[in-house]
Amino acid sequence: QVQLVESGGGLVQPGGSLRLSCAASRSVFSINVDWYRQTPGKQRELVASITSGGSTNYADSVKGRFTVSRDNAKNAVYLQMNSLKPEDTAVYYCNADIRETYYSGYLELWGQGTLVTVSS
Repeated sequence: QVQLVESGGGLVQPGGSLRLSCAASRSVFSINVDWYRQTPGKQRELVASITSGGSTNYADSVKGRFTVSRDNAKNAVYLQMNSLKPEDTAVYYCNADIRETYYSGYLELWGQGTLVTVSS
């Protein structure tokens, strides 16, 4: 079964940048991806979304700083995070609705999560 693989988290200073990746483990027909983040004691927050057609949406808290993009040839979606703030510290998860083939129904998958820490 296809899986999602996340990468790219780490420690960065305030004002710095990181890029997260979320990739399907094999070629798929289409993939819509939502990026969420979660900190202890808080609800998971939707940060950004991108559809298979490339339409994007962002939470107000990250507009102008985060950019979601995709590389269909690599079955991957990226979250470029610039001007990071300490309040962006969280575990980031990608959530994907995948159609493996033209004839497939949607399969919902979660990535394993990646920790982003913004601190001096």
